[in-house]
Amino acid sequence: MVKLAPLALTLGLVLALPVTAQDRTWPGAFNVAERMKLLETPAYAPLRDACLKIATDKKWKRLKPIAGLQATEGYGSDNQAEDFSWAVMVLSGRAVGGDRTARSALSDLMLRWAEANAFSQTEEVNDAYYALKRQLLPLTIAYSIVQPSLSPADSDKLRNWIDPLVRRIDKIFDGDVDHNNHRVLADSVLAVWGSVIADDALLQKGLSRYDTVLSETRPDGTLALEARRGARALWYQRQTLSSLTILAETARGAGIDLYGRTSSEGRSLATLIGALMNGLTAPAVVFVYSSENHIPGPEKNFLNPDLGFLTTRGHGRHYMAWTEAVVANGGKGLAYQRLAGLFRRDIVEQRPLIDEFAGGNATCFWGQP
Repeated sequence: MVKLAPLALTLGLVLALPVTAQDRTWPGAFNVAERMKLLETPAYAPLRDACLKIATDKKWKRLKPIAGLQATEGYGSDNQAEDFSWAVMVLSGRAVGGDRTARSALSDLMLRWAEANAFSQTEEVNDAYYALKRQLLPLTIAYSIVQPSLSPADSDKLRNWIDPLVRRIDKIFDGDVDHNNHRVLADSVLAVWGSVIADDALLQKGLSRYDTVLSETRPDGTLALEARRGARALWYQRQTLSSLTILAETARGAGIDLYGRTSSEGRSLATLIGALMNGLTAPAVVFVYSSENHIPGPEKNFLNPDLGFLTTRGHGRHYMAWTEAVVANGGKGLAYQRLAGLFRRDIVEQRPLIDEFAGGNATCFWGQP
């Protein structure tokens, strides 16, 4: 098997190209202008409908900026900004679908929270930072959507608000969260933001996590820090896959194929997808690891896997939103075929698939007819 060069070296060759604000080499998680043009074509009319399917809510104009996110007791994280993130994701999708009123509303909402310096007082602990990461991925993508229509002053205002928040989450806590799905989520934010603002170092740092995860993947495709999570072993395998997908899509905009990337041990995204599909097909294969029952979530019996991520969850989100991008742009091997089969059978009918771990309305951003 051919060993690929380290991602940092691959990126170094790409990042040597000159970039200007007017002619970015890297468009973020997806190319907004190209996607908007595609959605105007007759073949993509159903996808444009998916961008516009969720209605706006007048109460979003009255959402009060939140000074900071806090640690919570027990399992879970601070969800007080859930209405804000939902508004950002819905408005982002509608803006990509051509709704100019939604684009304006999205700009106004973000500017209002920027003027209040929202989230700047977030408690400097892992739990609160995890909640912040979940806010920032939709915000970085939203910025890439509204930025072309903003005045220079407003663009700077949003950038000066988001940028320090993104850099804050690049923090080491000296624990498992520096290596598990929390860290992969953080690096997906770094990569997208680095791409959007043409910050080569930030983009490279975020994308480098991809190789790290592949190097930590077991031969069967499981991850040690996720597979031990009891009933939520598959839940966190899927969560890591969601963030890896954002990294792959961001790299794709830079001309780098991470979907086809293979580690020196022969691990790839397909290896991780295969582990998820194996667990869904035959849950018993997960029990050898999940029996450790480490922070398992609401369900305490590891023999009863939590598969709630296969259906729309509270507030309209869907944890399998990332599959839109993989089905559209991923590889063609068996693991990808199995995921595509699951998508066609059980997930596509639940469109639009919207989730903060995918940065918003994934159906609108990557979906195919």
